[in-house]
Amino acid sequence: MEEMANVHIMGKRYRVPAILTIMGAMEYAGYHLVRGCGCRNGFCGACATIYRIPNDRELKVCLACQTTVADGMYIATLPFFPLLKELYDIESIRPAQRIMMQLYPEIYSCIGCNACTKGCTQDLNVMQYIAHAQRGEYDICAERSFDCVMCGVCSSRCPAGISHPQVALLARRLTGKYLVPKAEHLERRVREIENGDFDRLLAGLMAKPREELEALYNQREIEA
Repeated sequence: MEEMANVHIMGKRYRVPAILTIMGAMEYAGYHLVRGCGCRNGFCGACATIYRIPNDRELKVCLACQTTVADGMYIATLPFFPLLKELYDIESIRPAQRIMMQLYPEIYSCIGCNACTKGCTQDLNVMQYIAHAQRGEYDICAERSFDCVMCGVCSSRCPAGISHPQVALLARRLTGKYLVPKAEHLERRVREIENGDFDRLLAGLMAKPREELEALYNQREIEA
């Protein structure tokens, strides 16, 4: 017999196999997940979830596809963790410190509580990369936030109301647009695509049956 665990999902008690993730337990219990789920491998950040364990005062957050259930766990989900996303034209802004002051001034209200870092599902040092954004060090902010999956858990814990993933995304966009050297090979390939150099090749691929496409994919040369 499988070891079972008692969990509460949205206030209702279920008995589920203890080896399941929270997402698997919800489906085992009969939930048909159409929102709050995506890649199921911890990359898309869509399944941010809140839970609490009996006799533990701390309200915990996680990705439901990566966290195994525990006996007595109380689980609640949200459609998404709301983030403040400011609109801007990447072509008209520049990587100056004042752009962050204009778009996300709340980052300068950070009180250094480190709740964002403690809540991060990717174990990123969120408070530190926000500090780099405050100083206009966008390249460092971009590097340290690179593995962010935009789940929004850090922002849900922030008393200053900072939208950390959106701040980091702006830093990465500014870095990619203005601060790192242009990739000549990429620009060359884009020009080739625009010139139609691959049209015949793509048309040939589109005409192939699925089995042949799968064989081509499985036998492709993989760079070291």
